[in-house]
Amino acid sequence: MNFFRFFLFLSLFSIAFSHENVNPHILPRPLIIEYPENVEDQFKDSRDELQLQCTSWRFAVETNNLSPWKTIPEECADYVKDYMTSRSYRIDLERVSKEAGVYARSVELSGDGKDVWVFDVDETLLSNLPYYAEHGYGLEVFDLVEFDKWVEKGTAPAIESSLKLYEEVLKLGFKIFLLTGRSERQRTVTVENLINVGFQDWDKLILRASEDHGKLATIYKTEKRNGMVEEGFRILGNSGDQWSDLLGSSMSSRSFKLPNPMYYIP
Repeated sequence: MNFFRFFLFLSLFSIAFSHENVNPHILPRPLIIEYPENVEDQFKDSRDELQLQCTSWRFAVETNNLSPWKTIPEECADYVKDYMTSRSYRIDLERVSKEAGVYARSVELSGDGKDVWVFDVDETLLSNLPYYAEHGYGLEVFDLVEFDKWVEKGTAPAIESSLKLYEEVLKLGFKIFLLTGRSERQRTVTVENLINVGFQDWDKLILRASEDHGKLATIYKTEKRNGMVEEGFRILGNSGDQWSDLLGSSMSSRSFKLPNPMYYIP
């Protein structure tokens, strides 16, 4: 038996190393996988294309060129996460606040206490990134019940560049009106949250009353701005992360859109 094994081994050995044409099926050959020389370039091209497509999508969001949407594109989930947690997002926020500050300093106020700057709250003064980090940065359909639980914690941090703008606008003599889509029942926790992170001395905090629930944000905020104008106030500046914060009637002399590719509010 041992002699037979030795004889078989010699036979196979001689076949494997002979210079004759050998049928490759006689003896198993080593498995060698050959990749195309440009495979890394192909993967890189694919990643670059996805990056371009998602950047284009975010541009369309910020310029209000997209139809109403409920969630971010699934293929852009990592892109949006990377953007929202990166220095790029902070730089974009700072750019908006810087330009708003330049404008605010250029305005000659009337001195009658009727010159107003309107600020939205969520993703404008307060950041809900800790909440959205747990919900896919916009990949999940918005859940009002879960979001309200987050709001009730009262732990949303300030957007630092907005806090600086807020303080500058206040010092310049503008009246500050906060106009938010939050519910009136969340007034106490909203006030506490704002004060705890540094926002002080606003003149009005306007929240949705019972009769405002169900209204589109554009309609609701238009109505509230119309009321300001009817009271004799002049809306000279308006800062918000949604186009529905800024559009409609009784628009401000200048509006400043903060970046937010995570969600859309009509």
